[in-house]
Amino acid sequence: MKTVKVYGPGCKRCETTEAMVKEAAQKLGLDVEVEKVTDQKSIAMAGVMSTPGIAVDGKLVHAGGVPDAVKLEGWLSA
Repeated sequence: MKTVKVYGPGCKRCETTEAMVKEAAQKLGLDVEVEKVTDQKSIAMAGVMSTPGIAVDGKLVHAGGVPDAVKLEGWLSA
């Protein structure tokens, strides 16, 4: 099981990103645990300077803006 963290304050882009992660995992048939991180200190400590941010299994793979769906599937598949 992969662990995916979506970093962001709860804005529309962050909600969209969280939904995209869940949809991509379902499409790929992957079992993922999605955690939403909204605490500003935790976001900063993860190295996210622009939200939304995505970390897969502890590795920050994206920050700033809604991710590209194809790239997102690649991050989840790796």
